[in-house]
Amino acid sequence: MITAIVLITTSVDHIPETATELAEVDGVSEVYSVTGDYDLIAIVRVRRHDALADVIADHMSKVDGVTSTTTHIAYKAYSQHDLAAAFDIGLSD
Repeated sequence: MITAIVLITTSVDHIPETATELAEVDGVSEVYSVTGDYDLIAIVRVRRHDALADVIADHMSKVDGVTSTTTHIAYKAYSQHDLAAAFDIGLSD
């Protein structure tokens, strides 16, 4: 599974509607409204790299209200469990 984090700038008056429409795009697993330089962050999960172009360029970027996107492709995931194991130094209480 390929995961991409898409940072999205929207028209300020369309944020909730844009987020709702983005969440309905096949391949988009989550959409968050956030503070900072971007208005929304979407998590995209697909099986093939070429599917990213279909989801992001062909669908997400054309949603009404989206003014720009910046995409980061994840190459390794760290779960809470993985992080706990990585920092465990074997001390017991």
